Amino acid sequence: MGDVLFLVLRRLRTPLVLLIVVYAVSVAGLSLAPGVDAQGNPHRLGIFLAFYVISYTATTIGFGEIPYEFTGAQRMWVTLSIYLSVFAWAYTLASIVAMAQDAALRALIERGRAVRRVRALAEPFYLVCGYGESGRAVSRALDALGARLVLVEIDPDRAARIPLEDLANPAVVIAADARLPAVLRQAGVAHPQCQAVVALTADDETNQAIAIGARTLRPDVPAIARVKSEFAAENLTAFGGVHVIDPYRTFATNITLDFGSPRVLQLEEWLTGVPGTQRPQALRLPHGHWVLCGYGRFGRAVAAALDQAGQTWRAIDPRQEPDAQGLLAGANTGAGLREAGIEQAVGMVAGTDDDTTNLALVRLARRLNPALFVVMRQNRSSNRSLFDVAAASMRFVQSEIMTHECLQLLVTPLLARFIAAVRAEGTPLASRAQAELEATFGDRVPSLWTFVCDPRLPGLSHALNGVVPPLQLSDLLVDPRDPAQPLNVVPLLLMSGSDATCLPAPATALKAYDRILFAGGDGAQQAQRDFALDPSPIEFIRTGSEPPRSWLFRRFAAVRRS
Repeated sequence: MGDVLFLVLRRLRTPLVLLIVVYAVSVAGLSLAPGVDAQGNPHRLGIFLAFYVISYTATTIGFGEIPYEFTGAQRMWVTLSIYLSVFAWAYTLASIVAMAQDAALRALIERGRAVRRVRALAEPFYLVCGYGESGRAVSRALDALGARLVLVEIDPDRAARIPLEDLANPAVVIAADARLPAVLRQAGVAHPQCQAVVALTADDETNQAIAIGARTLRPDVPAIARVKSEFAAENLTAFGGVHVIDPYRTFATNITLDFGSPRVLQLEEWLTGVPGTQRPQALRLPHGHWVLCGYGRFGRAVAAALDQAGQTWRAIDPRQEPDAQGLLAGANTGAGLREAGIEQAVGMVAGTDDDTTNLALVRLARRLNPALFVVMRQNRSSNRSLFDVAAASMRFVQSEIMTHECLQLLVTPLLARFIAAVRAEGTPLASRAQAELEATFGDRVPSLWTFVCDPRLPGLSHALNGVVPPLQLSDLLVDPRDPAQPLNVVPLLLMSGSDATCLPAPATALKAYDRILFAGGDGAQQAQRDFALDPSPIEFIRTGSEPPRSWLFRRFAAVRRS
């Protein structure tokens, strides 16, 4: 509000000074003009009375000559004052109209409204900075899960279009530079309901500044930043507390896993798919020679993955200088592709930053080698229909990768821990997990959630209070509404303090504040919530008898035990 008032006063400085001068001169002149009273005696108006007369005269209200009829000198001065005030008011009103159309003032007013809406939020929300391809995809995914959003976008035109999006929960939009600490505060980084800050702008330095600023202002809030340069990634890793996502490196890691540990990659794709859909099929990348079209950061990441997997490759990029590692100086033409070995290659990567070029390269390469395994980079989501027609064997869409990675960290944070453990152990753990998932869900993608053993909840307070027998994981694997039936769930990870156990055994004893990552079918998560809200199901499963519910029966039970 203070900024708006300051800007208004600054814009109206000249008109206000003019009005003050006109009124001051008019009032002073009228008070000095000679007049007469009803008896013809000399009389002059006082300052207050002169100000009163000029006020209703200058605003064209009109009220007459008071307290006595004016003399010719007074009427001449009032006439002059009328013309002066009309000019001053016309100039002032024109300045107000021009100020109302000022983009900076409107933006400041809109930001003030947005800041007040952020302060009034009483439910958890996510702060997303940047509404480009990735920001839009992540925001829509979070909105589909019922989350509230606060969006910060520096481009005013793009920010103005956000309210037109068909979001289920209208987002609070702030058109400002999220690198500024004041903007992060206004966007709610210190708000108790802020769940995380996600930096998804197109610039690595901007994302780095946002993440570091958020962690500095609110050390306990999770921060996610998309970066593509190794320098920015190292800075954020050294700073600590920031989840760094490099979509190029993530894609390259998937390529490495498919060559070396395909079951690990298939398990990851299975668990990060859309619940209820069919699990993704294995990529099965062919072994042999590859041709890379485009050798920027994306091409280098893919080349490093191929090197790690022991595959040969040649790259074409007319904007890069040739080197000894396999980069050619040829253009993206048939001759360049032949020089890179496209006719003997098993696969090619169309990885330039231009969608039209990638589509043309794939068409040309397939003419030279119809059996190619084709990996295409799609830069803009609006070109999806064109890439669908191209029928790539594998597609890199940065916004989709960012959406999957962000949802893992924000919605099911234990999933990222489980995937990291699977990558570390490799195929044996992945095979065990897949076997349990196949036995329970077939080829469908399950839902994922985290069950917290919170002793403050009425259903768990007694079971987690050192009673005998202790609460076991197996107690949470049966249907609380029908204990004879098992729940359609698989426990993937048990976090007990800082200790992690993958695929924990059913006989594992649970302690207060343990967290379990479950994969389950329809209704299983809601059924488990009954354990937390009502002590009867868990006690019946543990002891075989239902605890007394009323005060009277609890007294009878206490007397009987004594």
